[in-house]
Amino acid sequence: MEQFRNIGVVGRMGSPQVVETIRRLKAFLYEGGFGVILEEATATLLPGHQAQVASKKMLAEICDLVVVVGGDGSLLGAARALAGSNVPVLGVNRGRLGFLTDILPSELEQQVGEVLAGKYMEESRFLLEVYVKREGEPIGYGCALNDVVLHPGKSTRMIAFDLFVEGQFVHRQRADGLIVATPTGSTAYALSAGGPIMHPRLDAVVMVPMFPHTLSSRPIVVDGNSEIKAVIDAQNEIYPQVSCDGQTHLTCKPGDSVNIGKKPQKLRLIHPMNHNFYQICRDKLGWSGSRGEGTPDL
Repeated sequence: MEQFRNIGVVGRMGSPQVVETIRRLKAFLYEGGFGVILEEATATLLPGHQAQVASKKMLAEICDLVVVVGGDGSLLGAARALAGSNVPVLGVNRGRLGFLTDILPSELEQQVGEVLAGKYMEESRFLLEVYVKREGEPIGYGCALNDVVLHPGKSTRMIAFDLFVEGQFVHRQRADGLIVATPTGSTAYALSAGGPIMHPRLDAVVMVPMFPHTLSSRPIVVDGNSEIKAVIDAQNEIYPQVSCDGQTHLTCKPGDSVNIGKKPQKLRLIHPMNHNFYQICRDKLGWSGSRGEGTPDL
């Protein structure tokens, strides 16, 4: 296991609970003799902190581990900035769902301490990258850990587009849009739109149509290395948008193509030793939490 000495800290803005948790984390790390580097926006939450401050990009270069305090959205933002650096990321949940940020604040010192002592699990999560092209030339770029979504923006009109996978025509679609999600994102927006839950270790991508104008349209799961392209019909009367993790947005015009593929660099995600994907699904999605009487041990 790696030796973590310099610990970067990224926090969600606008939450007193996050500030309190970061103060506890900072004190715990100092007590253990670790170096603490606060992300520059996070540092503004702690006046008089006396810690080193760095941008997210710099954290990736000087830290052995980055701890994100917030919700899954906070970790998504950090992931896009840190994915190319090979620095591992650990999440402390101060949000709602917590599929990615799985350390509870009540267990902060114990579980972070175990991770720093080398008792942890590590996963590799891939990201998607998207290029919007106009007449074959890129005019916009984004990347996403959860999903890339083609949607109408503020308009209520449908989008007509042709969908291709690996250069092969799939179908012409009229819908409110299209969600292209990683296994990480399969429990997010794609799930709400009727997509399948995919285990995080799967090397696959799911394409989920949003309110398609046909009853036969269904989610399609393809190989994770597939090149996906949606060509927006030139006769569309609206300018659709492409959103990455719901946080960054690109504007398209009729005739543009949206080209999606796997990002070469991956995210290293750290979990406590007791991490269990199915338990998280039970807790967060309201599945039955207890085994029935007479259930055999397997």
